Amino acid sequence: MKHFRKELWFEVKKRRELINITPQIQECLHNSGINEGLLLCNAMHITASVFINDDESGLHQDFENWLEELAPEKPYSRYHHNGFEDNADAHLKRTIMGREVVIAITNGKLDLGPWEQIFYGEFDGKRKKRVLVKIIGE
Repeated sequence: MKHFRKELWFEVKKRRELINITPQIQECLHNSGINEGLLLCNAMHITASVFINDDESGLHQDFENWLEELAPEKPYSRYHHNGFEDNADAHLKRTIMGREVVIAITNGKLDLGPWEQIFYGEFDGKRKKRVLVKIIGE
C-alpha cells in the first residue's frame, strides 16, 4: 500500500472566506500516483472547515447568512470564550461545517458527484492557514 501526505497553505485575507481547493486536491492525487484508495483532507485549525458542496456564489452567501444567524460574530460579549480572543463564533461555525472530508479514489480520479467541489472554509482568518491531505491506496 502506498501513502502520500502534503500540507496546503493559504493566505486568508478576510475573517471569513470559502476557498475552492478542488484543483489543489486533484494535483495532490496526481502527484501521489495512487489509482485506488481513499483521500482524507482536513483543516489543521480549530476555526476552519473542509467540506464538499456546490461552487455557486448564491449558495456561498446563503452559508454566510445561515452561519451568521446560528453563531453571530458580534456582540463579542455574548460568548464565554471571548476574553483573550474574539473568535468564539468561528469555533461554533467550524463545528457546524465539519472538520474533514474523505473521498474515494477510483481509476486515479476523485469519486465526486457532478457538482461536488471541495472547499476550505475559514471563519477566523487574516493569516496563513493550512489543510492536510493524506492519501492511501495502490
